[in-house]
Amino acid sequence: MKIRNVVHKGLRRFMENDHRAALQPAVVPKLRRILSFLQDMEREEELRTVPSWRAHQLVGDRKGVWSLSVTKNRRITFRVDRMESEIIDLDYEDCH
Repeated sequence: MKIRNVVHKGLRRFMENDHRAALQPAVVPKLRRILSFLQDMEREEELRTVPSWRAHQLVGDRKGVWSLSVTKNRRITFRVDRMESEIIDLDYEDCH
């Protein structure tokens, strides 16, 4: 899927220029795998094929937002525009 926009500035710089200053060095390889997977996937259902990412959709006021585990406290979150087959509002969040 194409990634339409990235909310987190550090993640955007990493994707565009491989600039890692805003990211912990230990998470860079995992982020690289996740981002590559997201760009290669064709359907949302594929997210559940990697159990260690604990892919799930959020509920409540964030209903429809996907969450993938990066570290104990950090998540990659995003929504999927099914009509355009694009990932939107990609973010790297501290969930605690």
